[in-house]
Amino acid sequence: MDRGKRPSKSIVGGNNKIYMDLKDIIREYTLPFLPAKSLFRFTGVCRDWKMQISTPFFAHNQSNSFHSVSGLFYQIAGDPPSFISLDPKAYGVPDPSLKFLPVPVDIRASSNGLLCCQARTGDKAYYMCNPATKMWQKLPKPEADHGIDPALVVIFEPSLLNFVADYKLVCAFPSTDLDDGYEFEIYSSAEGCWRVSREICLGDRKLLPSPGVHVNGIVYWQMKHSVLVAFDLAKERSQLIYGMKGTLCVMQGKLCSVSMHGWTVTVNVLSNVYSNTMEMHSKARTWVQKRVINLDHSRLGAGACKQPSVVFANNDTVVIHDGTTIFSYDMKTKETSALGNAVGARLIAYINNLVHV
Repeated sequence: MDRGKRPSKSIVGGNNKIYMDLKDIIREYTLPFLPAKSLFRFTGVCRDWKMQISTPFFAHNQSNSFHSVSGLFYQIAGDPPSFISLDPKAYGVPDPSLKFLPVPVDIRASSNGLLCCQARTGDKAYYMCNPATKMWQKLPKPEADHGIDPALVVIFEPSLLNFVADYKLVCAFPSTDLDDGYEFEIYSSAEGCWRVSREICLGDRKLLPSPGVHVNGIVYWQMKHSVLVAFDLAKERSQLIYGMKGTLCVMQGKLCSVSMHGWTVTVNVLSNVYSNTMEMHSKARTWVQKRVINLDHSRLGAGACKQPSVVFANNDTVVIHDGTTIFSYDMKTKETSALGNAVGARLIAYINNLVHV
């Protein structure tokens, strides 16, 4: 009678080696692409994963690998901040109210996991923090008066070659020397100090209380009457750009404006900043239509205002506020989801990574 052959120890050992190799592959090449909330949960899988996720090198690698917008910090004047997640199972922060900071703060700007806040009282100092890890740093006092609602932009671009998270903070503020002018102050984490640029942007329009955008070395802020002010960080030169409508965003590495009319979303891309200096009858246009999205308003419900607006957009997601409820539209699946309620709140997009401050 043939009873067959039992697996030899060498074959069992080989299968075990295959399993170990697969586990190592997941640990090395999959974990860095996951959000911080999921990673904290996976520290309970085994001791090796916990040690891997806890190392500074892994945090550096993950901040270079994970770039998906995870949700929005929002804050109503006088209240602590809160967080609305695009996917509560995957994205989140342990303390959305930011009580780990030494003082109550107002949220100001964010970039690739870093969130800039400002103390409400006292010297109204700026704090740079990572809400996912509760790491924070108090910044030196600026040289200029940035006003009661600073027009700040955080610039942080992770790099595999730079282990230290070097970032910049740029603020456009009303000039004290010239009426209807704006000056620019820059903070560099590498230098640890502020510096006021010599550039002054002249114009008779005021900045809107909305987050600025950084694209390819240039910072943009929205002004009244469909005008942008652009500040080139390398040249430290500014200019005004006309014809902008809606909300500023970055798509495929280019500056775009996203607007809504009814339930139709229109995306325009900045094409030619010098179109106003072109010869007469030139076909050059400052803004060129890139995409039109027709939303199913029956799935969005009825908000407090008649005209919804876009508060954030990128290659993957469009976030819409109807006055009461915040919705997200997935560019790939074309699905719309209700995220939560926020009335009269400041909204700032956030990426859930492990970057060290």
